[in-house]
Amino acid sequence: MKRPVGIKAASASAQPFSQRHEVSGSVLTNHPMGYAGMCNVGAGPAGLVAALTLVQNGIPVRIIDKDPNPRIGQRGPGIWPRSLELFNFLNVPEVNNLGKPIPVIRSYKPGTLEPLKDSSLAPHMEPTPAVPFHVPKMIGQQLLDVVLRRHLEKFSCSVEMGTELRSFEQSEEGVTAVLARNGVLETFDTKWMIGADGAKGVVRKQLGLTFLGETRDDCRFLTGDIRLKGVGLDRVYWHQFGKFQERSLSLRPTDEIGEDGWQFFISDPELTKIAQSEELILETILSFIPTEITFNKLVWVSEFRANVRMVNKFSEGRVFVTGDAAHIHSPTGGQGLNSGAQDAFNLGWKLALVEKGLADKSLLETYSAERLPVISEMLEMTTSILNQAIITGEVAIQRSPKLFMLGINCRFSSIVLDEFATPVEGKPINAYGVFDERRLEAGDRAPDAPNVLQVGRGETDVKTLFGLYRPWYHTVLVFAPSLADAIPILGALEACDKSTVRTAVILPSSAPVAAVASPCADVVLIDQEGYAYSAHLVEANQTKVFVIRPDGVIGAVVHGAEGVKKYFSKIFLDL
Repeated sequence: MKRPVGIKAASASAQPFSQRHEVSGSVLTNHPMGYAGMCNVGAGPAGLVAALTLVQNGIPVRIIDKDPNPRIGQRGPGIWPRSLELFNFLNVPEVNNLGKPIPVIRSYKPGTLEPLKDSSLAPHMEPTPAVPFHVPKMIGQQLLDVVLRRHLEKFSCSVEMGTELRSFEQSEEGVTAVLARNGVLETFDTKWMIGADGAKGVVRKQLGLTFLGETRDDCRFLTGDIRLKGVGLDRVYWHQFGKFQERSLSLRPTDEIGEDGWQFFISDPELTKIAQSEELILETILSFIPTEITFNKLVWVSEFRANVRMVNKFSEGRVFVTGDAAHIHSPTGGQGLNSGAQDAFNLGWKLALVEKGLADKSLLETYSAERLPVISEMLEMTTSILNQAIITGEVAIQRSPKLFMLGINCRFSSIVLDEFATPVEGKPINAYGVFDERRLEAGDRAPDAPNVLQVGRGETDVKTLFGLYRPWYHTVLVFAPSLADAIPILGALEACDKSTVRTAVILPSSAPVAAVASPCADVVLIDQEGYAYSAHLVEANQTKVFVIRPDGVIGAVVHGAEGVKKYFSKIFLDL
């Protein structure tokens, strides 16, 4: 074995690798005069998504993080299609553009580099016009954090590193937080606080929320980033040696670390011992691969033990929890980062409306109500995948299409409205459903449609339905045979604030292109290929209205103006 380059042996007094990944942070808005603005605790992906959603809604945010430096490491790199849509709505295209498809996993016969079989970690999905991001991507959390921070900085919002939340108290008017930086304490008043400070963070503990579940001693491994080259070890495959949860090594190539960079996972009965020594880590990796290995650098490493836990509720008063602060689970299925980002996206638009005085505080109760069933079912699914992996000894087992997260819904929510769905008493919630293009209800993910033609007046050249949606306004889609059929509905919405509600008329391809300019609609689109009508299950001669929430969820499916007003009465104070 060649001596590793640039690596110092860990001393007995050195901080154990298993402690190097602990993160705590906060996002706080700076308003020196009284209670105002937003405080979001945690500068990982969930905290950054929350902050970005809020600043795009015009809410000033102060974001702090306990660690003096940004986190390093690939950590959980999988981004599923539903989250790619989320980042698209936030106008963060880099996640999809920089992310790489999940490599094929190649396993080997014991003690050899002779392939045993090739497997896929993700289920296959055929491309469809309604799903523009059908390929899951992998982007390390270190790079993802950099991308999100850069977008935040466009709004003059930067993470304050080395700033720790010590404690907080809340009243009916706001939250008073005590922060510490370089040994100096600061008292800070904010209207709201979001705890995204991880499983061991301050916020959930001080709120007194339960975190029930189990610690899985049968799922422990080392994960980290390393730079190495091996003869015959190509960078096309995700290499798997040994048997999961007995003794195994997994190497996933990633150029984010370097041209010789890999993310690794090690399972071994002597894991705790191995974790304390870089030399033992390198020797363990070498023991799995029967070829010449040149080690360059061990970049980052952490010991992981699976915990399956979640809170009993996502908020208390003016303080909320999101991401790992609210739920942790087995890494099998790669749902954690994605779920945390989707928590934040669900909360962000609601909190913005309340902070602006446009919605009642009761709207915030739907954050917990909508996310609890989703996370509960997610924990069941990922635990099932873990159990199967332990039984079979294989990581790349057959995975459910549910992992794409396209079927996640809140049909059961008190604020969604569907005048076309038949109510069923005692109907199971099924919040983590399988995506089915033949069914579409309020509470479902809104589908996309390409090749729509914008006609008449309009501010932008919209080519897809997703191009209409943003996190700071609702979009009312009026499907109608002609513009004349849409006018009464549009007229009823004229009083709506254009900064929070926008309208689009979707006409069938058979509609005449001439004379379609509307003084009421923000956008008029011709569905040239019929994709929009097909995805929304609308007939060409039918009038049907969809209200798309700022988080890309269908808030309402209604017949006309009265249905739209009824939906908005659940959201806004003045409607």
